[in-house]
Amino acid sequence: MAGTSGPGPGAHGHIPVLLDRCVELLTPALTRNSADGSGAVLVDATLGAGGHAERFLSELPGLRLIGLDRDPDALWIAGERLAPFADRVLLIRTRFDGLDDALAKSGYWATGSERPQVDGILFDLGVSSMQLDRSERGFSYAADAPLDMRMDPDADLTAADVVNTYDEKTLTRILREFGEERFAGRIAKQIVRRRARKPFARTGDLVELLYEAIPAPARRTGGHPAKRTFQALRVAVNGELDALRDVLPAALAALKPGGRIVVMSYQSLEDRIVKNVFSAATASRTPPGLPVELPGHEPEFVSLTRGAEKAGPAEIETNPRSASVRLRALEKVAANPGGELS
Repeated sequence: MAGTSGPGPGAHGHIPVLLDRCVELLTPALTRNSADGSGAVLVDATLGAGGHAERFLSELPGLRLIGLDRDPDALWIAGERLAPFADRVLLIRTRFDGLDDALAKSGYWATGSERPQVDGILFDLGVSSMQLDRSERGFSYAADAPLDMRMDPDADLTAADVVNTYDEKTLTRILREFGEERFAGRIAKQIVRRRARKPFARTGDLVELLYEAIPAPARRTGGHPAKRTFQALRVAVNGELDALRDVLPAALAALKPGGRIVVMSYQSLEDRIVKNVFSAATASRTPPGLPVELPGHEPEFVSLTRGAEKAGPAEIETNPRSASVRLRALEKVAANPGGELS
């Protein structure tokens, strides 16, 4: 493997998760026509600080990359990092479920007779290291900051809006469904009671309430007591799960035959959605009960991983944020359910 150009994978406060494994999984699809990636297009649908993108562009000098992110700060940082490859990089500000529109606007970058298609797609889901490290964004419970949590700073809805205006029943549902918080009802009731005296404005105010609302024995296990509530609010503010459900079918359709997709998720709700979509994509279309596979009904995709892969101990020690990652990957085979080339 060639060495990387530029500041390297630890620059910009960002260590890409499972970087070597992502390269191993996606490179065969990107080098099918040329060893240097010429003619191939990779979509980094969650560009962040550009760590994964930098590695691919460094090792494949013919590769073109389309990077998507809703966060203008991320696009600016990634743009600086990827400046040495500027003629091979197209950056688009959009949430990842804007994939179809982004490809349609990409011109010659993504080609296809009926719809634009690409050779590889990478998703690195959840909040980025860069966003967590910038306390003023309000994603972290470790530092007092405005209660914001918007991945797109121009979006209207903030975590403070959710906490201060949603009724108790809705808050309970959000905490239970998006955070898998078993004390959701208790927390929601105390939020409503507290905000009647003074609206929540900062993360520290919410963390203080959570310490009071969650019983002491429960606070001693399962990580920080604010972890699940902050996850739930972030998911609600940014519409993450709905966006993921919408984009995965579009991403699979956007792959050329032989193309590959890698998705890294960091919490069970995300991974469950990915698992279900991938399971359906790799299932036979032959009606149940028939003894043989019907021609043209073979699965359109094959799995490249056995279940969800995790980071190893060495990576977790170097990059603790990789501890919760779950990676799944598919390859699009040549024949679609109708038996013709996709």
